Amino acid sequence: MDSEKSALYFNAVKKEPFARLLDIRLKEVREGYALCEMEYREAMDNMYGTAHGGAIFGLIDEAFEISSNSHENIAVALNMNITYMRPPKKNTILIAESKETHRTKKTASYYITVKNNDTLVAVCQALVFVKDEPISFLEGEQ
Repeated sequence: MDSEKSALYFNAVKKEPFARLLDIRLKEVREGYALCEMEYREAMDNMYGTAHGGAIFGLIDEAFEISSNSHENIAVALNMNITYMRPPKKNTILIAESKETHRTKKTASYYITVKNNDTLVAVCQALVFVKDEPISFLEGEQ
């Protein structure tokens, strides 16, 4: 992926309302790959004082969204299977890494991990359907 195309993804994530809500930042993108980070804050706690699964899922989904849409056409999630391994430490940075493991014309599979320092927080296997529709911000429409 060239630097001009990569910059379009960084710009799209900065503008995305959900990414802004959780303060998710894109750190790296290339075809079939994305690395995102988010600070786990107290506002993301569940009723037991640990990280809410939805906050971790949000970070996973952002990395998955970017990696699966890093080609030319829009990809939409069909399935995501997440396993939570252990809660992260509060006020630390969570890193989600999404890697494409298989791709056809109509579907693609991804393996996503979330780490807190070197500790594995969650893993996810995910599947997308690849639409026959171009990504608008790559076409200069955004």
